[in-house]
Amino acid sequence: MEPPAGAPGPDFVTETADVDPNPIVSKLREWEPRAVAEVIAFRGETTIVLPREFLRRVAEYLANVPEFDFKLLSDITGVDRFPVEPRFELNYHLVSISQRARVRLRVRVPGSDPVADSVTPVWPTANWHEREIFDLFGVRFAGHPDLARILLPENWEGHPLRKDFPTVGSR
Repeated sequence: MEPPAGAPGPDFVTETADVDPNPIVSKLREWEPRAVAEVIAFRGETTIVLPREFLRRVAEYLANVPEFDFKLLSDITGVDRFPVEPRFELNYHLVSISQRARVRLRVRVPGSDPVADSVTPVWPTANWHEREIFDLFGVRFAGHPDLARILLPENWEGHPLRKDFPTVGSR
């Protein structure tokens, strides 16, 4: 992607699809090679794309290995990529205060089976983040202690942040 002629900034923007930009990626691949599906390095940030079946194990590993010490889950964001499949992306923003490090984990979830493992046992703050994503996108979290709506009334029909949610007319 090129900026307009004469615009300040880099000549192009790239996403690097499979590099080891930092030791976290190397250690993860050493620990479990199948846990890293893709690595995206963009503007100094690292995103590690995981197969969804590895989410909980990788979360436990990153939180409990002292050299990483990712004890803080600052946010989980949901993205609806409709009509693209896999339809949903879950982005887990992790911080290691002791190591002064950040990393993002990304899990892609198909629209036909919108379920991912809950990371609430690893990071208790995930509880409300996962409930919000369930409420607004309809992605379910296996093993969540109380997966119920958090923002909308219990009798609300549908999930309003889905791209196919009707914006006019009856719901």
